[in-house]
Amino acid sequence: QVTLMESGGGSVEAGGSLRLSCSASGLIYNYCMAWFRQAPGKEREGVAFFDTDGRPRYADSVKGRFTISRTSAKSNLYLQMNSLKPEDTAVYYCTAVDCYSGAPNYWGQGTQVTVSS
Repeated sequence: QVTLMESGGGSVEAGGSLRLSCSASGLIYNYCMAWFRQAPGKEREGVAFFDTDGRPRYADSVKGRFTISRTSAKSNLYLQMNSLKPEDTAVYYCTAVDCYSGAPNYWGQGTQVTVSS
């Protein structure tokens, strides 16, 4: 069992920054950690994750603006979001995924990020 809890969402104007945090508990060692997001009317999409070599990977839409980080034990996950755009508006989810397929196995409840023009 894995429990994930996100925090740090909020409302910000375009160009602003937010830092999302995720607290993880349970048997997380067999998973890779990732951030997903879902905008209204759209499917959830992967935003950032660590690959099996520990390298951060990003969706093209957020490269250069977002930075994913974690503690060594993977008990905490972070997403620093800079230069936010209105299209970044979504519910952001901390996710424990299969390291090889990327398929999500556990989700947090999500934290809302709203970016206004």
